[in-house]
Amino acid sequence: MAIMEVRNGYAGWLLLWLEPLGEDRWLRPDEAFHIRSDYQGDKLAFTVVTWADEAYRADGIEQMAVWVEHGDFYAEVTDQAGNVIECGHNRPAEIHRRWTSARE
Repeated sequence: MAIMEVRNGYAGWLLLWLEPLGEDRWLRPDEAFHIRSDYQGDKLAFTVVTWADEAYRADGIEQMAVWVEHGDFYAEVTDQAGNVIECGHNRPAEIHRRWTSARE
């Protein structure tokens, strides 16, 4: 099993995208999640991509994507206590409204 810890060292939100599924999870400052894959091979199970988006940064949000490269794309995301963290976890209400309006 491959396990990767993601910790938010930023003063604001860290928006974690789990790809290729496009699932979002939001980490508060100093919060950490574990991403688990069933992959047991010799290659790296995950790739991390970060980028700057000025509109998100203006709202105090940094972004990163963790790509599941090998194994089941439905990787499990848990908090430090081992609780499963689902897509949309901690998504701010304003962001949820904005995304919902954009889809309509």
